[in-house]
Amino acid sequence: MTLLMLAVAVMGYRYWSKKQTRSRLLSTALSDHQRTVIATQVPLILRLPTDLRGLLEGKVSLFLDQVEFIGCDGLEVTEEIELSISAQACLLIVNSDLWYEALTTILIYPNAFKSRQREYSGYVVTEKEIVRTGESWARGPVVLSWAHSLQGAMNDRDGHNVVLHEFAHQIDDLSGHTNGVPIMSDGQSFAEWEQVFLTAYNAHVRSVENGLKTVIDAYGAEGHEEFFAVAVEVFFERPLALKNELPNVYDQLARLFRLDPVTWQ
Repeated sequence: MTLLMLAVAVMGYRYWSKKQTRSRLLSTALSDHQRTVIATQVPLILRLPTDLRGLLEGKVSLFLDQVEFIGCDGLEVTEEIELSISAQACLLIVNSDLWYEALTTILIYPNAFKSRQREYSGYVVTEKEIVRTGESWARGPVVLSWAHSLQGAMNDRDGHNVVLHEFAHQIDDLSGHTNGVPIMSDGQSFAEWEQVFLTAYNAHVRSVENGLKTVIDAYGAEGHEEFFAVAVEVFFERPLALKNELPNVYDQLARLFRLDPVTWQ
């Protein structure tokens, strides 16, 4: 056997082994203890239809195997932290073929954290320090405030959830650009998505400029990518309100995620 043949054989084995491990983890159920922790930390999961709970557990098992959680500023990462964030991240893709392929690290701060932001104006670069509760970087990592992540998960009907928001950005970025246009689900039309979201975004910006409240948080006016992420938060936590006010946006998200949270009890 030549070195080239050996290298190909090794690569083939590694691919097969990785595929087998992935398949095994996706079929691995959580323990009763883990289910209890998730139900306590993320009450939204209790509304998930029974037929989707097994899928969620398998994806949580795979997520926990793939991602390293790192505590920052003295935060000790606990099982509750890992399970809470994993369950929320996997809820977005519980019934989808999408996966966070490139994500390997989640950084967690005890509270809001400082982040440097650069702004460009021609040849002038301005750098400023801002306070954030979450960040999502292309191909990872995701950075989260645990205090705000916990609060967002526990209050599951207010339409504000920093974990869902940042992982919506991760899904958005799977297309290669974080621009509010994720990879479409089977049967979805890019042209229809663009028409629906551009119309809704422009109307939202006008409402914010006029001081009017909508079901979408005012932060959604910051850009197309933020409008998408905020809409995802509302889709899961206030689905009926979103469907009533922006039925076309709700429909597009339901088709994207292959989920219909309005029907969840």
